[in-house]
Amino acid sequence: RPHRTQLYEEPPSGCWPIVYSPDYNITFMGLEKLHPFDAGKWGKVINFLKEEKLIADDLIVQAREATDEDLLVVHTRRYLNKLKWSFVVATITEIPPVAFLPNFVVQRKVLKPLRTQTGGTIMAGKLAMDRGWAINVGGGFHHCSSDKGGGFCAYADITLAIKFLFERVQGVSRATIIDLDAHQGNGHERDFMDDPRVYIMDAYNRYIYPGDGFAKR
Repeated sequence: RPHRTQLYEEPPSGCWPIVYSPDYNITFMGLEKLHPFDAGKWGKVINFLKEEKLIADDLIVQAREATDEDLLVVHTRRYLNKLKWSFVVATITEIPPVAFLPNFVVQRKVLKPLRTQTGGTIMAGKLAMDRGWAINVGGGFHHCSSDKGGGFCAYADITLAIKFLFERVQGVSRATIIDLDAHQGNGHERDFMDDPRVYIMDAYNRYIYPGDGFAKR
């Protein structure tokens, strides 16, 4: 029987199926600028849409943070425990100074935003089934699998969203992942490698990170 989760609670009917939270954005003493990945891009997207008067706060579904119980639908307990070591998070985010921060700071400033984005992806999956479409402004952590993170991806939100749908939404028995990022989506590829219910179309540059030949199979 699936565990109780807040991520599948019905949002206000007046909201559009666009999921976001200001908590998505990562800012801490400028450390986020040490990686070419823009860790504040999600807020920039929403601010642009607001400036153009294309969206307003009361139309956005507020993302909720995925709990450990939510994450354990896919992740191993061993992997989640590894994230309690700052040097592991430093390796995943590719920001070496993170290794020297107390883990409670890393949890609050780095991992909580990523857990909130992960919750947003799971919520968007349910919204897409209910409304016919949905967008999570964040997420898409396609380098993370059930037991390994990398490439700024600490949680396997894509795998989680699909597993939640399989477990909780009647009639959902197959899924397709269309991954058009320049990098190989090796996380979800590893997670669904032996699952015939999931078809993956991944168009990427094979000459750059991650070069995961095992996942490609």
